[in-house]
Amino acid sequence: MLLTNSICGDLVTIFLTLVTVLTLYFKWCHQYWEKLNLPSLPPSIPFGTSLGPKGHFGLRMKHIYDKMRQKGWKHGGIYLMQRPFYVVVDLDYVKNIMTKDFHHFSDRGIFHNEKADPLSAHLFNISGPKWRNLRSKLTPTFTSGKMKLMFQTLLDCEVNLRKQVEQHYEAKKPIDIKEVLGCFTTDIIGSCAFGLDCNSFKEENSPFRVYGRRVFDRSGFIRTLKRTFASNFPNLAKLVNIALVPRDISDFFINIVKDTVEYREKNKIVRNDFLQLLLDLKTEESGNDGTALTFEEIAAQSFVFFIAGFETSSTTMAFALYELARHQDIQDQVRDEIESVLKKYDGKITYEAIQEMSFLGQVIDEALRMYPPGPLVPRRCVKDYKVPNTDVVIEKGVMVLIPILGIHYDEKYYPDPEKFDPERFSEENKALRHSYAHIPFGEGPRICIGLRFGLMQSKVGLVSLLRNFKFTVNEKTQEPLKMKTNSLVLAVEGEIWLNVHRL
Repeated sequence: MLLTNSICGDLVTIFLTLVTVLTLYFKWCHQYWEKLNLPSLPPSIPFGTSLGPKGHFGLRMKHIYDKMRQKGWKHGGIYLMQRPFYVVVDLDYVKNIMTKDFHHFSDRGIFHNEKADPLSAHLFNISGPKWRNLRSKLTPTFTSGKMKLMFQTLLDCEVNLRKQVEQHYEAKKPIDIKEVLGCFTTDIIGSCAFGLDCNSFKEENSPFRVYGRRVFDRSGFIRTLKRTFASNFPNLAKLVNIALVPRDISDFFINIVKDTVEYREKNKIVRNDFLQLLLDLKTEESGNDGTALTFEEIAAQSFVFFIAGFETSSTTMAFALYELARHQDIQDQVRDEIESVLKKYDGKITYEAIQEMSFLGQVIDEALRMYPPGPLVPRRCVKDYKVPNTDVVIEKGVMVLIPILGIHYDEKYYPDPEKFDPERFSEENKALRHSYAHIPFGEGPRICIGLRFGLMQSKVGLVSLLRNFKFTVNEKTQEPLKMKTNSLVLAVEGEIWLNVHRL
């Protein structure tokens, strides 16, 4: 039945009606923070609050943090499309959410779909009792004692890293340092997690490197559309079986775990690694529902250990070497410490030796301040929360954003924040700052479970390179550095290229 005398007129009427309804809906949604009496940055329809210049989402959230800081707010509200997000600025509020009042914010609120996308249901994403039980069972894998036991396996990968850099020196070619370090950490994680040789240095297109890179590349219209839809309408996305991990990536990692598990069980092989712990849990009860870990759950935990372990550490080392290449005096200071400590251990890199390298630790901490791989932390309120000393109540289901990059560049905590200065992390200077002013791994019960492992492999990689080579910045590096827009972690447009000089 026609509404007007023409089809064209009917279509225009329907379109205008839809626009009017959607506009009213967005206007109603955008009154949320005003009703709660929380200061908020003004939104526009349909995109919500302006996040500043186009770029990596972490940098855009830093822009929001800076705006709220300038206004003297301790916290505030924004809108991403129609959804309200609570943004935390004051470090005491950050501490409350991440630690003190954690039971109100125990979930990350990141979309995962166990049915259609089993690899997404890993420790980083899952929530509730399932997360608590799995976290408690996996924590023993990352104690200092277990790190010592894995150290030699990790150290065995150092030889190939050194050889690869030596080849670049002999060929007199600049080195894409992130790619080389990515091969190093891929081999380490492959060995420590699965007991597999990934051959990242020997095979130019090693499947582990190819699929590992693709996990962190979030470009492409379809992937962006799926991610946006799942973020804004998570329940509907589950209903229609949206999967954020592409099928070929999922199949590759599931098959790797399946083949490895079958081989170990058939040949009764027991190794001291991450996968073995998961296999041990396979026969145990792992949750309030009394069920054991399923194969899909084992695959998901192996997947997140792999992708988090290789990418964040290679990123951290690459940025650290970039800054050291720009500051030769600091590079020399690190090298002097490395040589001094290794003399005590007959020139050998040992677990105990790298623990003694305090200035190297400061360099890594400063690199993590300036370039945190995960530049913001999400949380979801799981039960109504009254913000201390205010009348504001954060309602159950509301998402919380903690802008790590904003905190790390706040002049209140770090004067001249653009300057690379490892002395900020001397014991004396750390004691003068709020303990939550440096949170590259998060904090509280959901702090990165692999923190010790990540730092250990980063230190080994840097020690191996700095004791043998000197680095300077190559002209192929596009300065000032510009971050890729669609990368899951901070990554540089055009990559970081360094010159290698043998010592």
